[in-house]
Amino acid sequence: MKLSELFLLPEEAANELEIKKQIGLKIGFADFTFRVLKRSIDARSKQVKIRLLVEVLEKGEVFTPLFEERKFQNVSTKKEVHIIGAGPAGLFAALRLVELGYKPVIIERGKDVRMRRRDLAALNKDKVVNPNSNYCFGEGGAGTYSDGKLYTRSGKRGNIQRILNTFIEFGASDEIGIDAHPHIGTNKLPGIISSMRERIIECGGEVLFNSRLKDFFTTLQELLQLKLRMYKQIILQE
Repeated sequence: MKLSELFLLPEEAANELEIKKQIGLKIGFADFTFRVLKRSIDARSKQVKIRLLVEVLEKGEVFTPLFEERKFQNVSTKKEVHIIGAGPAGLFAALRLVELGYKPVIIERGKDVRMRRRDLAALNKDKVVNPNSNYCFGEGGAGTYSDGKLYTRSGKRGNIQRILNTFIEFGASDEIGIDAHPHIGTNKLPGIISSMRERIIECGGEVLFNSRLKDFFTTLQELLQLKLRMYKQIILQE
C-alpha cells in the first residue's frame, strides 16, 4: 500500500484515466489500482489546482474498508431510552442506541420533514409563524433546510468519517466522503433525514412528533408532589 499526493488541474482531476496516468508517472509502475481518500482545492497560486490524496495497491490486492459498517439490531422489546429532539444529535444518538441494543424513543415538538414544508411555505409567503414547526423546530433541526455544508476544524472529537459514511448510507453522495468541505445539498437533506427515521422505526424505535417535553422528574417524591398539586387544582375548580 502506498499513499500518494497529486496536484492536478481541475479537468485532470475530473478524469479517472488521467488520475491513473499521473499516479503511474509518480510511482514508476503501471499495474495498480487506486482510490481517492481526500480531495481539496489548492488556490494559493493563480492556477487553481485540485489536491488528491490517493491510496495505491498492486493489481489484485484488495482495499481494506475505511470504516466499520453500522450493525443495527431489533430493539422493539429492549430497554427504552428517551431522546429529546429529532435534530442531528437526537437522530445520531438514536442510531447509536439501536446499534447498542437499546430502544430509542424520540420526543420532537415539531413535525416531520414533509409536513414542515407547509409551515415553512406559510412563513415565507404569508408571514405566519408556527411556534412549534418552523426553521428551528421539527425533524432534522435547524439544518434540514440549509444547504448541508459539513465542516469542522476539529478532528479530535469523534470519528468524523463514520458520520459522513452514515450520511452516505442514508442517501448522500459518495463525494462527501472524500471532499475537504463536504456538501450534501438542500434537495437531498430532507430525504436523508426521513430515511434515518424510517430505519430507527424499522428496528423497533419510536419517533413521537408534535410532542413537547415540559418537565421531568428525578425522584418519585417529585412525581407525587406534582400529582398532589394537580388534585388540589381539580378540587378548587370543582
